[in-house]
Amino acid sequence: MKLTIVGCGVVGSSWALVFSRAGHDVAIYDRSPEAAEAAVAFVASVDPSCAERCRVAADLADALAEADYVQESAPERLPIKQALYKEMDALLGARTIVGSSTSGFPASSFTTGLANAARCLVAHPINPPHLIPLVEIVPATGTAPETVRFVHDLMRDLGQSPIMLTREINGFVVNRLQSAVLGEAFRLVEDGICTPDEVDAAMADGLGLRWCFMGPFATIDLNAANGVAQYCENLGPMYHGLAKEQADPREWGPELVSGIEARMRVAVPADALPERRRWRDRFLARIVEAKQAIRKELG
Repeated sequence: MKLTIVGCGVVGSSWALVFSRAGHDVAIYDRSPEAAEAAVAFVASVDPSCAERCRVAADLADALAEADYVQESAPERLPIKQALYKEMDALLGARTIVGSSTSGFPASSFTTGLANAARCLVAHPINPPHLIPLVEIVPATGTAPETVRFVHDLMRDLGQSPIMLTREINGFVVNRLQSAVLGEAFRLVEDGICTPDEVDAAMADGLGLRWCFMGPFATIDLNAANGVAQYCENLGPMYHGLAKEQADPREWGPELVSGIEARMRVAVPADALPERRRWRDRFLARIVEAKQAIRKELG
């Protein structure tokens, strides 16, 4: 199978590793040849043998020629995506499928009216996809069912963990969940209940330990003797009360943000952020490895 990357930032480079690691030939294209070369260099830095399956395409037509699947990871600006998809529409093969890495735009916002719209959808990864396997598959109204099935099966074959949404929705699933957590995190700090460090500890040393291998429904199902229905009976009224308190969304104002920024820079100075990201990636890789080993052992 021939796979193509269009757009070679951090996400596109990571996708190139995902594709080549699974044994596929990968054509890589970016309007900046230097960005495309950097994507190949990134793959080589992780696994030189994978880089041998990657090539920099001469132009967009070359990248799309005979491609079975294209992962678009262009900059997250709607006019750029709209222009790119219009250009790709004239070059795509009759069966080529395109998934977008967009983290917020619905596919309909840049594919409506295109000849190949039925073979386009969102395939949103959690950055970086070569470490975090989840992919949100979000069809537009005009996306063909066989397109959704193809991308779902491809992601499985690549070793990713796809979830399929039934329709377009703002923020998809992961960002909506993260939005709820971040909204409350900022509220707790703004109201002086605790510090940013303590909010992070509540997640990293509390909820996150369970949530890194079982989701919220599986968690509460085990937190009552007889399962989720009993949990909801016992604690549903409390959570309803909390939801009413949280029903007034607040903007993250400049004073609040600057206070949190100052606190975070004490822990990690700005010039240390690149190394801290590398630390994060190493930590993530070890967690993924541990989860895989534990699942083999415990089932």
